[in-house]
This record gives sequence, C-alpha cells and structure tokens, in this order.
Amino acid sequence: MNNMRIGATAGIVAPIIAFSCILLAITSYASFSWTHNALSDLGVVWGMTSLIFNGGVIAAGISGLIFAVLGLYRFVGQSQVGKLGSAVFGAAMIALTCIGIFNESFVPIHYFVSVTFFVLAPIALFILTTSFAHKNQWDLAIFTVGIAVAAALPWIFQFAINYVPKVAIPEAVSALVVSIWAIVLATKMLGVKTT
Repeated sequence: MNNMRIGATAGIVAPIIAFSCILLAITSYASFSWTHNALSDLGVVWGMTSLIFNGGVIAAGISGLIFAVLGLYRFVGQSQVGKLGSAVFGAAMIALTCIGIFNESFVPIHYFVSVTFFVLAPIALFILTTSFAHKNQWDLAIFTVGIAVAAALPWIFQFAINYVPKVAIPEAVSALVVSIWAIVLATKMLGVKTT
C-alpha cells in the first residue's frame, strides 16, 4: 500500500474513531446535555467516560495527522498553496490530539488547543479551496469552501447571538462537517492511480 492510500485510509478512519468514541462517552454519562455541556466536559468525567473520550480524540487526531501528511500533502501535488493548506490542516490535527492529552484539568492549555483546532480547520479548508481553484478542480473547490463556511458558521453564530449556553452543539456540527470533507477527499484519493 502506497503512502497516499495509507493517508487516505487514515482520513476515513479518523472521523469514525472520533464520533464513535464521542457517542460512546455520551452514552456512558447520563448527565451529559447537548445544550449545557462542552464535548470536552466528557474528558474529565471519572472512569470509562474520560478514557473513551480522550483516547478517541487522541487516536482521531493522530489518524487525521497521518491523513494530512501522507494523503493530503501528496494529493495537492506541486501546489505550494495546497501544501500550506495541508500543513495548516495537519496543525489542526495536532491541536485535536492535544485536546485529548490536555483535558479540561489543564488550564489554560485545553482552552488554547481547543480554539486552535476549531480555528485552524476551516482556515485550512479555505486555503485548500484556493489551491483546488487554481488547478481548475472546481468540484473540489466548491465543495471545500462550502464545508469551510459550514464549519465556521456555528462558531460565528455562537459568538454573535449565543444560541446555546455551552458549546457542545457548535463543536459537534463543526467537527462533523470537517469529517465529511475528510471522508470525501480520502475516498477520492483512494481512486487516484499512483505509479
């Protein structure tokens, strides 16, 4: 299996790990509220809940980094803008990994790595949109910019109108749309013929 296929496979695996573990952690913690918790609150619940959540986030972040380095970086070819977007996406995945390593007990590190992840992910997609557009890959450009906007809007609305007391919903929506993008791109990479 070549490096791009390894990276692409990791890009499909990462969201599956992330959301499976998040949902398992939520199921294990009856007090969780979508409107009155952050997802990271699960990372400091004593017992299996925190182990499942933190372990899943770490594993997903590492898988996402493999996707960025082995898959995405090669998929964009010689485009310097594309390589920059891949690097920023990789940095977002490092931040995601750190969310699981430095749970809410680590103040203020957890806040900084969480903000870094949710800021860098859409920025990476906006940069990659430019790369795809320059290469006349308009289907990917339109899809990627749509995902970037969808990942940013929950946070823009949250800070503008504070539509929920806590941030589990914007976190989940933003992460979900980025995950959809990663799976679609990874699937496309698996169809690319390499020599």
